[in-house]
Amino acid sequence: MYGVCGCCGALRPRYKRLVDNIFPEDPEDGLVKTNMEKLTFYALSAPEKLDRIGAYLSERLIRDVGRHRYGYVCIAMEALDQLLMACHCQSINLFVESFLKMVAKLLESEKPNLQILGTNSFVKFANIEEDTPSYHRSYDFFVSRFSEMCHSSHDDLEIKTKIRMSGIKGLQGVVRKTVNDELQANIWDPQHMDKIVPSLLFNLQHVEEAESRSPSPLQAPEKEKENPAELAERCLRELLGRAAFGNIKNAIKPVLIHLDNHSLWEPKVFATRCFKIIMYSIQPQHSHLVIQQLLSHLDANSRSAATVRAGIVEVLSEAAIIAATGSVGPTVLEMFNTLLRQLRLSIDYALTGSYDGAVSLGSKIIKEHEECMFQEAVIKTIGSFASTLPTYQRSEVILFIMSKVPLPSVHHPVETGRTGENRNRLTQIMLLKSLLQVSTGFQCNNMMSALPSNFLDRLLSTALMEDAEIRLFVLEILISFIDRHGNRHKFSTISTLGDISVLKLKVDKCSRQDTVFMKKHSQQLYRHIYLSCKEETNIQKHYEALYGLLALISIELANEEVVVDLIRLVLAVQDVAQVNEENLPTYNRCALYALGAAYLNLISQLTTVPAFCQHIHEVIETRKKEAPYMLPEDVFVEKPRLSQNLDGVVIEFLFRQSKISEVLGGSGYNSDRLCLPYIPQLTDEDRLSKRKSIGETISLQVEVESRNSPEKEERVPAEEITYETLKKAIVDSVAVEEQERERQRQVVEKFQKAPFEEIAAHCGARASLLQSKLNQIFEITIRPPPSPSGTISAAYGQPQNHSIPVYEMKFPDLCVY
Repeated sequence: MYGVCGCCGALRPRYKRLVDNIFPEDPEDGLVKTNMEKLTFYALSAPEKLDRIGAYLSERLIRDVGRHRYGYVCIAMEALDQLLMACHCQSINLFVESFLKMVAKLLESEKPNLQILGTNSFVKFANIEEDTPSYHRSYDFFVSRFSEMCHSSHDDLEIKTKIRMSGIKGLQGVVRKTVNDELQANIWDPQHMDKIVPSLLFNLQHVEEAESRSPSPLQAPEKEKENPAELAERCLRELLGRAAFGNIKNAIKPVLIHLDNHSLWEPKVFATRCFKIIMYSIQPQHSHLVIQQLLSHLDANSRSAATVRAGIVEVLSEAAIIAATGSVGPTVLEMFNTLLRQLRLSIDYALTGSYDGAVSLGSKIIKEHEECMFQEAVIKTIGSFASTLPTYQRSEVILFIMSKVPLPSVHHPVETGRTGENRNRLTQIMLLKSLLQVSTGFQCNNMMSALPSNFLDRLLSTALMEDAEIRLFVLEILISFIDRHGNRHKFSTISTLGDISVLKLKVDKCSRQDTVFMKKHSQQLYRHIYLSCKEETNIQKHYEALYGLLALISIELANEEVVVDLIRLVLAVQDVAQVNEENLPTYNRCALYALGAAYLNLISQLTTVPAFCQHIHEVIETRKKEAPYMLPEDVFVEKPRLSQNLDGVVIEFLFRQSKISEVLGGSGYNSDRLCLPYIPQLTDEDRLSKRKSIGETISLQVEVESRNSPEKEERVPAEEITYETLKKAIVDSVAVEEQERERQRQVVEKFQKAPFEEIAAHCGARASLLQSKLNQIFEITIRPPPSPSGTISAAYGQPQNHSIPVYEMKFPDLCVY
């Protein structure tokens, strides 16, 4: 009976007759539209038949595919598309199952046209918002198949391009269909992301290479419409833009793996482009997650080639700059900590020549120039990222980097030995380079905040090291902090200009906060400048930096007291060149003379005291005529013109302290202070930064003990305080201070030159004295209290205190408890 009904068309079910009627006799005529309208009306009127319609269409399509009747296949897919667009009833799920089954059949075909046809239908389906959820639908096959199409290697370039674009569109459709549907399989799972993301990156990479080889730019607008690279980029941006907080990691990890597998870190162009796409596509509050992923990847590649690590660092730099405009959050110090750790590892690699710390047959040989390139990339990244941070975070970064600089200390000694010294030196240089990068362009109105005591103390400790390169970095860092009006480049060359107005300096009045800063730290700065001038390893760059530092202090932080102290300081530097107790080379002595002339010429014009300017001008003119080797124009040039005999310098060539004191005193400056020669105060911190032996460290300890020794204390009888006494104390306070500094200097020199045995004996005497005092204290403390009933006689006829318990004591009758 059923077989007869199948043969007779009139007895067949109505939905089958309606489906059969949409197919013409000739497939080239296309879909019969009137019959398609009838089928659509029937499906809307009887939605319970929709699943049967889908199953029958699927049956016909599979049969037509097997018989290679591709015209009817296209008609069937068109009918399916129209039914999907028109029907949104609750029973559409079963129809969709049939639809997806037919799309999968087309995608499995080897015919590119069928693959493209199935993809287009799937994309239309993906754009439909379904009214009812689906609990059992799976898209695993489509993710795998579309990813495979993205990697098509068809011989025909045009067909290959179409297949790849179809694969990208299919992946885009899968993402759109599943990303917002919580009932679907999670598209963010690694099993799916590991297929989707590399497929998109593959098209970004290879089509970009094909375009670079294309010789016909006139056809570019036409090709842009069929460019898989642009489509892949658009799909990647959409994918990342839909990523939630917990899904970023799964989306970024395949990118890192793809760049590793295809060695794309070394050219770094493609890697940088990928992460720019990522950073601009994700939500700003998720930026720090990407930064963390890159930092973790950098740590994971700690033993990779330097070129690979450098590529990761530069990509990290680009990503961090973009992220800084949004929210970086707690990853700021984490990022700097990771970069500094990689910097130290690179230094170790360069010193040992191996990633394992010792060269063996199986270890990789490291190229030193590649490690240097990596170190420069890290320093550049530190500076570029720090420049985007707000002032408060930048200050924290500066303190953080300075805390990592290895400094000699009694409690934290640096490594000894040749390898340790090299490691310490390279680490100091690299960290100071990083600090210089961070401090460049740093703007802070309050110098107390820009240069806090803990930071300034550590920084100036490095200013007295023997390494000339380290000292130069410290000077440059100080200049970067102090220069807040962009005047640094105007002092890049040392000269004695007749009119400094041509420099167009930006000068502001010293603020109250800066005045407080100078009152607290000025002597510390002057001392380090003075001692830096006496270094015989200085070259022209050092003197240029010293001149710039003196000039910027005069412009940014100067008041009347600071100006006086700076003039005293420069005159003391002139005395260093003249007396030459340090046995400085001829060039250094001429450089100090020239440095003093250039600075006094500048400060005289800044103070605008005519008599002061006249004296400085006269000395400079005299030098020009008879001693040009004492001026910067002859010293700070490529081939300096020096004098072989500097011992017979006449007084006319020198700036005289008495004359300057006289002319400035008449203009309201403190002439009494100007008359006093500048003598730097040496501190423990200065000695620790340059100590060479244990004897020097012991001399410091002995000096501290000698200051606090009770033997040095003098019993002075009480003196009546009168007006004259106070007046005398105020007048003599400066002289007493200078005498105290001189005494301290003599003490330090004494213990520096004393033999080791004498120092050890002195320390032993101090220890014995201390022990005897402690014994006396302990004896007094432990001795029992005297007995109220008196004493008893002990052996050898000496009295001995005897303690009686309280309950045995006899108290007077009037004693009240």
